[in-house]
Order: sequence, then structure tokens, then C-alpha cells
Amino acid sequence: MIHRGIEFSVTQLMAGVWKWRFQIGDRVFTGKTEAKLDLLAIRRVQLRIDRELNNLGRERTRGSNGE
Repeated sequence: MIHRGIEFSVTQLMAGVWKWRFQIGDRVFTGKTEAKLDLLAIRRVQLRIDRELNNLGRERTRGSNGE
């Protein structure tokens, strides 16, 4: 699946437990989440991608202000 240009995967490990993975640049993010529905697990990963992209944007802004 793709969210905001970032490819990610969500795989069910067992009932209610999902493993997820995505990569931004050289950094790989992985984790697990508990959700009864696959769509909820997917949405949680999308929110995590949004958070990491926002953090990346802040780091770049901070770096350019210091120079």
C-alpha cells in the first residue's frame, strides 16, 4: 500500500495483532499494533507515517534556520 508516497505493509500475525513496516529514505520503521479490524491497523500506520514525515520536515526546517 502507499500513503503520501511512502510504501508500507501491514501483515496479520494472529487475531487482533498486526505487524507493520515502512521506509522513509534510509530509515526503516517497524512495529506491531493491536486492532480487530485490518482498516484500523492500516489507519494507525498511516498516522505514524504522517507523524514521521512531519518530524522530518521540522528537522529540515531547524537545520536550515541554524545556518
